[in-house]
Amino acid sequence: MTSSSPISPGISWYEETAGERPEYPSLDGDRRADVVIVGGGFTGLSAAAHLAKAGANVALVEAHRIGDGASGRNGGQLGTGQRAWAEELEAELGFTRAKALFDLAEEAKAHLLDFATANHIDIDYLPGQMSVAHKKRYVKAYEAHAAIMRERFGYEHATFMDARETAERLGSSKYFGGVRDTGTGHIHPMKLTIGTARVAAAAGAHLFENTRAAGLSSTGGKVRVATDKGTVTADKALIAVNACGGDLEPVSAAHVMPIGSFIGATVPLGKDSQVLPGLEAVDDSRFVVRYFRRTGDGRLLFGGREIYSTAEPAGIRDAIRRQIAEIYPALKDIEITHAWGGYVGITMPRKPFVREVMPGVISAGGYSGHGVLLSNFVGKLYAEMAAGNRDRLKLLEELKIPPFPGGRLLRQPLLFLALSWYALRDRI
Repeated sequence: MTSSSPISPGISWYEETAGERPEYPSLDGDRRADVVIVGGGFTGLSAAAHLAKAGANVALVEAHRIGDGASGRNGGQLGTGQRAWAEELEAELGFTRAKALFDLAEEAKAHLLDFATANHIDIDYLPGQMSVAHKKRYVKAYEAHAAIMRERFGYEHATFMDARETAERLGSSKYFGGVRDTGTGHIHPMKLTIGTARVAAAAGAHLFENTRAAGLSSTGGKVRVATDKGTVTADKALIAVNACGGDLEPVSAAHVMPIGSFIGATVPLGKDSQVLPGLEAVDDSRFVVRYFRRTGDGRLLFGGREIYSTAEPAGIRDAIRRQIAEIYPALKDIEITHAWGGYVGITMPRKPFVREVMPGVISAGGYSGHGVLLSNFVGKLYAEMAAGNRDRLKLLEELKIPPFPGGRLLRQPLLFLALSWYALRDRI
């Protein structure tokens, strides 16, 4: 990250339960590298690990501590495919490209789980995810989606749930149906972040915390990142700051917008609780998505209150508790032990932004709530590109991502108005 500090209403449950969290030094002076990476989240750390394992001299700079950004503070849900449903991508891009993007995401899922296993990273993986309809008129689309996933895209793990099954599996009658996906699940994201950093460092990558990137230039075939602690000059650079790029690089800033998202963790609900008895994760059909899941120790982790600015809101616990009570009235007085937030990077079409923004400099981010699944793999694809194979990264580079309207002064107010309108529609 480079400019915006993480929203931090409190210590996250992830941070408190992640175990040992190594510290890395700050950059001290000037140095050279084959590749310089700005941003110590999933994308940057994955790229650093794969590049270093391939023998590259890698330097990564992170403005805060590794894990302080969205990679260590998110909802932990993997999902399946891209952010948009596969049939939506097919309507826009045609079947061949939509299937290629779906297959890429499936490979990303397998890679994440295999990477954690191979490197002995305990990510607390729990299987199962349900996507549910908060309006009755959406149910037919969910039923059709499950069939399309099976029949057109060869994905056998998604099945339609009617209202009764949905209520049984959620322990709530507030939704009208949905899709159950047994081919994915949810994780402890801070453990994955810490573990990936360890793998990168063990492979020889140089990780620098508390080192803010203040400038970026590309001239004469070399990239130079200036920080508050020194400079790094390299042949190539990866900008992996996602929502927190600030003014470091204007093209990325025009295409990736930060929005605040907040999560609360309750006390353990007890073995006899009917809330998500299968410990599966849930996301709903609201534009301002509500996402929640049970942890291995029985807590309910619930997210869904978003802001579309960088201001820190008050009363996170009360706001999250009210949303929980809408779905689970019996939990209206539940104790919330942890409440925290962070910035999610979104793009206009909710597709990843991957682009060469200046010679030798690739920027990657804007995963729009689907970053746990995609960002780690984008780091791997960047390492492939640096080694000479750009074919798979190019599939994402070719996505058409328009900039947010309004320029620097008006784009954030315009986004606030637009997304507030969608949030209002969620309630109608």
